[in-house]
Amino acid sequence: MAEPHELSTEECDRLLRSGVVGRVALSSPDGPHIVPVNYSVVDDMVVFRTTPYSVLGTYGRNAQLAFEVDHFDDEYETGWSVVARGRADAVLDADEVQRINEAWRPRPWASGSRNLYLAVRWSELSGRRLGPPTDPGLHLAVHGQAAGG
Repeated sequence: MAEPHELSTEECDRLLRSGVVGRVALSSPDGPHIVPVNYSVVDDMVVFRTTPYSVLGTYGRNAQLAFEVDHFDDEYETGWSVVARGRADAVLDADEVQRINEAWRPRPWASGSRNLYLAVRWSELSGRRLGPPTDPGLHLAVHGQAAGG
């Protein structure tokens, strides 16, 4: 069995910036939701696009959210998980949307108009791994640009 190890902030940041798909956890009047999203990281923000009337668009604005990205290898029983926690704000300024798109445009896979940009500026970044340190280039769609990093 692999021993769990806490990841440093630098390791968490590197792994977070190496992914493409993660999950957002939020609360609504109906209870908790976990929503998979495509995302980008710009500076110290996780950015994703959604529709204004989705669960994320309705209850994610101005709310404390958790964002998680991970990778696991069943065969070797190893893996890692990184969680970014912070307040999500709608990005309404056209110049800020342009800056985000120039740095690393979030590209939703889901169809439909996803014109609401939500940015989670993390106040806490933490992670754990089981097994040896991970090279994100081996398992994730690593981006050629590490925006803000």
